[in-house]
Order: sequence, then structure tokens, then C-alpha cells
Amino acid sequence: MGLKGGPTQDEVMAVSLRKLGIRAGDRIADIGCGTGKVSIAASLVAGRVYAVDRRAEAIAYARQAAAEAGAVNIDFFEGDAVEFLAGIDRLDCAFVGGSRRLPEVLDLLSEKVSGTIVVNAVMVETLAEAICSMKRLGIFREAVHLQVSRSAEIAGGVMFKPQNPVYIIVGGDAACS
Repeated sequence: MGLKGGPTQDEVMAVSLRKLGIRAGDRIADIGCGTGKVSIAASLVAGRVYAVDRRAEAIAYARQAAAEAGAVNIDFFEGDAVEFLAGIDRLDCAFVGGSRRLPEVLDLLSEKVSGTIVVNAVMVETLAEAICSMKRLGIFREAVHLQVSRSAEIAGGVMFKPQNPVYIIVGGDAACS
């Protein structure tokens, strides 16, 4: 798979989805959906998932992965997340895996999401931008630094190889936590 920026590690996705707290029937946006892995996992509980990515190759890949998984409740949108969000009325929660125009995306999400917003970041600049934006909007709850290591064979034994760390930034109405 040659798609840049993904897929989300299983362990990171598990924590991110738990923080989102998706309930049966929820409407969720996956901003910067990449491979569609988070959209597909969310679709198992959510009523409708909106998968958004500006890259045609990401949407094509995610659409194929969703079809193979039998996920029929995902709508795919190729284009700018800000433009997509301007045309949607409400969401129950949102996952942001891409960082382009993040402050503007969070501004719109804070108006449209009734529940939780989760941003995943690998760069400290994105972490800082997400926290600052969420604090400005009065929706910041917490940030989690997650480091995953996987076993690997070495000299007849087992070692752990660290994966890139991920920051999970959580925001939303404090009453929803």
C-alpha cells in the first residue's frame, strides 16, 4: 500500500475510537480519512460516516476498502474538509486524521459536533495547533501521548521495536465526556 499518511495503527485507532465514544446511529465525520480504516471501524456502530480526504487516491483506496469490508453506511467526499463541513448541518462526533487547515476545521466542528472531537497528530506542531485551537474554542479536554512498540525477532529472542508516537487530542462539550 503506497498511500502516504496511513493507515492508523490498530492500538491508536482503538484508543481514538474509545475517546470518541460513538453510539449506535451517530453521524460521524472522518476528516483526512486516508485508507478508510477509521471510517470502516466507526461504521460498525455509527449510523452514517462521512469520509473526507482531499486526495483522489485516498478516496479511491478507502472506497475499495469499505466495499471489501461490506461497510455500506459510509459516504465519501473528495475535497477540502472546510468546504465539506460548511455544507453539513450537524454531527455527533468527529475524528480528524489530517492536519491541513486544522484551526478552520476545528472552528467548524465546534459549531456542528454535539459530542466529541478527536484529533490524531504525529507532529508536535499539529499537537500544539490542535490544543491551542481547542482551548480558544473552549472545548479542550485532554491530550494523550501514545507510544506503541511491537515485538520483533532478534538473535533468537524477542525485542520491542517502537513505532512512531501519536498524540490524541480530545475536545468537545464538557458535559459529553
